[in-house]
Amino acid sequence: MDNQRVFKMPFASVYPHYIAKAEKKGRSRDEVHAIICWLTGYDQPTLERQIANRVDFETFFAQAPRIHPNASKITGVICGYRVEDMEDKLMQKIRYLDKLIDELAKGRAMEKILRS
Repeated sequence: MDNQRVFKMPFASVYPHYIAKAEKKGRSRDEVHAIICWLTGYDQPTLERQIANRVDFETFFAQAPRIHPNASKITGVICGYRVEDMEDKLMQKIRYLDKLIDELAKGRAMEKILRS
């Protein structure tokens, strides 16, 4: 996979897919936002601004106020790769988010998703 292509992809182009995946399984947009904010430290207005500005994934994570300290507790396979073993830290953060959205769509409780 060409990581640079993914890194330069606008977050706003993938965001609707996160929402659609969650809603298709009976979960809500608010839950998706809670997950994104938990992982990145963005608040709701800043997250919406990042989406509106169509920042790429690299910028989205570079400008994140903080990656949650419990993000390292996110484990498992996404797209055939173990997220905990990924060497590229930016790709790992992107896959962390993918994994959390997958867990939401699979019906996992928010407390468990957010590693509370």
